[in-house]
This record gives sequence, C-alpha cells and structure tokens, in this order.
Amino acid sequence: MRRALQLAERGRGVASPNPPVGAVVVAGGEVVGEGWHAGPGTPHAEAVALRAAGEQARGATLYCTLEPCDHHGRTPPCTEAIVAAGVARVVAALRDPNPIVDGRGFRALRRAGVRVEVGAGRAAARRLLEPYAKHVRTGLPFVTLKLAATLDGKVAARDGSSRWITGEAARADVHRLRAAADAIAVGAGTALADDPALTVRDPGYRGAPKLRVLVDARGRVPARGRLFDGAAPTLVATTEAAGREAREAWRAAGADVVVLPEAGGGVSVPALLEHLGKRDVQHLLLEGGPTLAFAAVAAGCVDRLVLYLAPKLLGGVGAPGVLAGTGFAPVGEAARVRILGIRRLGEDLRVEADVHRDR
Repeated sequence: MRRALQLAERGRGVASPNPPVGAVVVAGGEVVGEGWHAGPGTPHAEAVALRAAGEQARGATLYCTLEPCDHHGRTPPCTEAIVAAGVARVVAALRDPNPIVDGRGFRALRRAGVRVEVGAGRAAARRLLEPYAKHVRTGLPFVTLKLAATLDGKVAARDGSSRWITGEAARADVHRLRAAADAIAVGAGTALADDPALTVRDPGYRGAPKLRVLVDARGRVPARGRLFDGAAPTLVATTEAAGREAREAWRAAGADVVVLPEAGGGVSVPALLEHLGKRDVQHLLLEGGPTLAFAAVAAGCVDRLVLYLAPKLLGGVGAPGVLAGTGFAPVGEAARVRILGIRRLGEDLRVEADVHRDR
C-alpha cells in the first residue's frame, strides 16, 4: 500500500476532477504491475496496473488507494476489469465518498467472489484525497491559504518591498503547493504590488497550467502584466463596483470575468468558492494578500494553512502583517488552528495547520 500511495501522489494536481489514485498488483510476494491515474479520459490506476501485470494478475492481490469504481464514465468500470483479470483479493485504503460509488465497487467485487479488505493506509490516503472528498461532498473546493512572513509577522517592509522575505527552499516549496492545486488566487493588492505570474515552476510538474484567479472587487488592477500574459487561463472575480469598463478590458485581455456578490467591501469569498466548485476546481491555493486572507479566514472558508516564517524582523507600524481586515475581537473570537507539523526549509520554518473558524 505504501507503493500505491507513492504512485497516487503523481496524480496530485493532475488527475482532477478525478481523484489521484495509485494501484499495485502483487503475486507471490512480488510486484507484477503498478499504475496511477493521470487525469480525465485516461485509464484508471487499477486498469493500468492490471494491464502491466497481464496473466500474473490471476489469483493476485490488488492494492489500491481508493475503492474501485463500478460505473461507466469516460472509462469502463474498474470492477469489471478486476473480475475479468481474475484478481483474488483487493486491499483498498478508503471507501469512495463520491455518492456515485460509495460502497458500490466493494459490493460488486464481493458478489463476484473477490475478497475485499478496507483500511490499510487509511490516514495517508485520506490526507491525499482531502480536496476530492470535500468537493464531492459539498461542491466546494478545499482551500489552502499560503502565507509568508518574518518572525514578527510582516509580509512586507513599510516601503512595500517584499522580495524576498523567504529563501529559495521555501519559494521552491510554494511551487510544489501550486502544482498540487487546481487554481491559484491573489487579491488586487498583491497583484498590483508583485505582478505575480502564478504559474508552476517545478521541474517535476508535467500537468496543464493552473487556473489563475484575480480577486478584484473595485477594478483596481489594469488588464496588463503577467496575469494577462496568456501563459495560463485567468479568471477575474469582481463585483458590480468594478464597472463595465474594467470588466470589458479584462475580457479583451483574454480573461474570464465573473461578477459576484460583495461582502465587507470585497468579493464574497463563499460566493467565489461556489463558483469555482462549479468549474470543477477541487483545490484552491490562496496566496493572499492580507485583506483577502483575512476575509477567507473570517468567512470560515480556509481548510489548511501553510505559513513560511523567515528569520528576520522588520517592525514598522506601517508594515503590513499576514492578516488585515477588521480582525477578531476579543481574543476569544480568534480563529483556531491545529498545528500538523513544523519543519525547516533552509533557514526558514514551514508551519502547516488545520484552520477552524465557526461561521
């Protein structure tokens, strides 16, 4: 199962809107076939592994990170391929939370006389499939908020400069986060200050360009710069306050534009997530800035926080912190996080946490 999970990792950020799945066929204590799902329309991991195993799959054990499907979509049901191959036993990490599957695959296999075991590698598989599971259950994307700051919580100096707060190792890790997401979003302030490309510069990534999302409620960002360079699709999420001229300019520059409700002077984050969910975005990486980050946290929309802390102190009353907005008060109203892990990346620290905010 450990090998199946490693294979499934290759599909993270590539297989969407399908789940990233890995599969391994074992016969006589030896791996005789393996596979992973590379995206919609391509063979599922189980089918790839069975094809690689050939006749050796008869009487073998198939390890897979998710329940095999039992329905016709762009590809035939995996259960039929498993039964036809003569597999004797299936070991799966998780039951598929998708209502279309949700136990049907296991039942079909058992009816055909295949032994089914569920639960090996459950924790790792659940973590890998968090975006998929949230999307199929709620229709909304899983949201990872990425922040980078000095040890005193500043994201830029008082003169607005922010390059570079963190070191090369942390910045490379951000590109791995981007590779795992379906869409990457920034607010107007960050777009104006940094002119970000929001592309994936990770040598190991072979997937399609990610959807870039500019959140600009007032039409502040002109239709030029790297977000409009055509290197990847761009969506501008705005409100009626932006005006027709700004919206037409964005569209003329090749961007999709969606007008959403306003909340707290900005674009409603829940409305944005609903729109992205309908576009089959399962995992959104939110890269700031401070105003958009606070709005997302305050609305209870953030699932995961990744915070990079650099061994620097900036100070300055006018230097922006990681979160802006109105803030939470009193202290008891603060958003709570559960720290999952802390590790060093070069000279920086990487903190990962679950975010909890009652709406």
